[in-house]
Amino acid sequence: MTANHNKQLETLLKFEQSKEEQAANTLRNAENDYQQNLIRLQSVSDYRLEYMSRLSQRSMVGLDSATYNHYHAFISKLDYASEQVKIAMHQAKALVEQSKKLWIKQRRKVQAVEMLTDKRNIAQMKIENKKEQSMFDEIATQQFLRRRSSC
Repeated sequence: MTANHNKQLETLLKFEQSKEEQAANTLRNAENDYQQNLIRLQSVSDYRLEYMSRLSQRSMVGLDSATYNHYHAFISKLDYASEQVKIAMHQAKALVEQSKKLWIKQRRKVQAVEMLTDKRNIAQMKIENKKEQSMFDEIATQQFLRRRSSC
């Protein structure tokens, strides 16, 4: 019966470890997505700054209204893109937090099963040690009785 319980615990442990690995992968993917959004935001900001610099340089030498409107419209598009990336970044950050909580919860389940497995193994070892000690005691008693009867 104990072997059956140990097998069940092993199966449960493997199952929970698999779920933990999945949770860790989900967390890793969410963190990567968040980092990608940070990079995108920085790129859009850098490009906007570069475009503003071009506008400033062009305006020093003279700029017609159509070209100015073109620059202004493009900068507005960059601002909109920046806002969209910020929204995606906030969503990705929320997903990271949620994934982290789920991973921690799953990690605790794995630790609980590991602790239960350890306790079960320690109890089993104690039982085995008692059986072994009883056997040695019996052998010692038999030897003592043989020696006594042969004297």
